[in-house]
Amino acid sequence: MAPSVVTIGSVTQKTDAPTIQGPYKDFDRGYLNKTKELSGTEKHSPASYPHYLPTFELTGPKENGGVYYPLEEFEHYDHGRDADPSFPHLLPQGVVQVENLTPKFGSEVRGVQLSSLTSAGKDELALFVAQRGVVAFRDQDFADLPIQEALDFGGYFGRHHIHPASGQPKGYPEIHLVHRGAEDPTLNNIFETRTSSVAWHSDVTYEKQPPGTTFLYILDTPKDADGKISGGDTAFVSMAEAYERLSEPFRERLKGLRATHSGVEQSAAAAARGSVVRRLPVINDHPVVRTHPVTGKKTLFVNPQFTRRIIGYKYEESDALLKFLYDHTAYGTDFQIRVKWAPKTVVVWDNRIAMHSALLDWNSGGRRHLARITPQAEVPTESWD
Repeated sequence: MAPSVVTIGSVTQKTDAPTIQGPYKDFDRGYLNKTKELSGTEKHSPASYPHYLPTFELTGPKENGGVYYPLEEFEHYDHGRDADPSFPHLLPQGVVQVENLTPKFGSEVRGVQLSSLTSAGKDELALFVAQRGVVAFRDQDFADLPIQEALDFGGYFGRHHIHPASGQPKGYPEIHLVHRGAEDPTLNNIFETRTSSVAWHSDVTYEKQPPGTTFLYILDTPKDADGKISGGDTAFVSMAEAYERLSEPFRERLKGLRATHSGVEQSAAAAARGSVVRRLPVINDHPVVRTHPVTGKKTLFVNPQFTRRIIGYKYEESDALLKFLYDHTAYGTDFQIRVKWAPKTVVVWDNRIAMHSALLDWNSGGRRHLARITPQAEVPTESWD
């Protein structure tokens, strides 16, 4: 296929990736009415954290027109390897309350302040999240910290990923913002063309080194007509349990397979809505089944937003196999959880283990505003006994 042309910021560059390879969650519109966000509306208060409002600027090297250079591979060390498996610093007995949301996947924790963890506590956090997949920590101070302090905490777990197309707080490109403003009109149009807002994915898997331990914290959450918090939850699915549910012959069929993951569509969607694109989009291939470097667990590592094709399969064959895996995870309510957002909540998950989806299920016009810190991890690998 002939090279296509992709406009990156103000720079036009060529890539041998096709312009359109597959679907992307095209309801991520990036709408921002700054006046409403700063001043509020008749029904909605101003943004609680205005310094976290998204900006869309080219913040890369000036000599490259503000566009970031391609990411370079780095050696990642997972601190979960150094953790005490009894978690004395993260979950001291008699102090911290842990509630497992399901027996194998997802927990909720109260009584520990993440920002106060020692290095030993952070090591245990990496291991605990790797074991549980997703952990919601309540009553946290992340949103109230200076942004740089939050970034310093997250940087312990890996190199910060700078998202190529999302909004960022001014001056802090390492923060990825998830933002639906008050009375966002694009929210009303979603269900004119679709029956569901669910868009299962693992974050930026098109990178050669996708994220590992990931942090998402709430700034504002929607409220219903009575002023009570309601809507905008995040759903998670265990890709480790999804793999375990497969038959042994089917798992054997997946052994050794690799699939391509594309960032082209995400960049194209940003460009189409007039937003910036900060880095030339990439396509990388990863194992369909990857092995976690600390727990040794095998997980499915494909997702409908970024995975495009199983290498070596014809299109129809690849589509059929991927559709089965996507249906398998989407229908797996018995290995899914739903996290309800509340003020001062930080959700930490392992992007190597879990897929997730925002749920755009409110019609009150309320604001949904979150910040994500996204440390990159190792190059995905598979190992077999």
